[in-house]
Amino acid sequence: MPLIPEEPQIHESAQGPRATPASGRVAPTPRPVPGPRPAAPSRPGRPGPLRPTAPAQRTPRDVAVAKPGPSGPAAPSTSETAVATPQIQLVPASAEGALDAAEEAVDLLLESGRTPGDVLVITTGEPHPWAAHELSFGEAPYWAQHDARDDVFYTDAAVAGRAASRPVVVVAVNGGPDVVATALPLALGRAGALLIVCGDPQQINSVLGAGV
Repeated sequence: MPLIPEEPQIHESAQGPRATPASGRVAPTPRPVPGPRPAAPSRPGRPGPLRPTAPAQRTPRDVAVAKPGPSGPAAPSTSETAVATPQIQLVPASAEGALDAAEEAVDLLLESGRTPGDVLVITTGEPHPWAAHELSFGEAPYWAQHDARDDVFYTDAAVAGRAASRPVVVVAVNGGPDVVATALPLALGRAGALLIVCGDPQQINSVLGAGV
């Protein structure tokens, strides 16, 4: 019987890896990643959408400036027209004790901080012993002490018009009813801040007015 030659057996290892159906296909090339689309050009003749604008910020109204009136002198203020009136204190005393009461008032003023040059003492009757003593050396040195304002100055109502104003004036109503009527208004005009009157309240009120 003739022998039929066998077909050679080829092992898989000799043939190499088998190609799978997919291995025969060509891999597709990757597509480029699309970039951002350009904005579509606006069509001519068609305006874009209108956005509401922020409301305009209001500015405060200008303050109306009063126009100056016709030129002329300005009206004086109340403080300028008001005349400063000194405070009045009444110390009840008899005609005989008025001088002593005035001395006590001066001592209290100095103890409270007043300087001696701030005080003027006027007598309506018998002069103060200090004034009588200083006048014995002449009127020139007497009034020189007044001008120096270094100490309390004592004077008589008859010549008190020559005395200058001082912050405090003390009046001793120690006599001379006729003199009191002129001495008290004079003392009130010389007092810058305080007038102290030592004497009979009824007599003083009749000159300076009730309620003093």
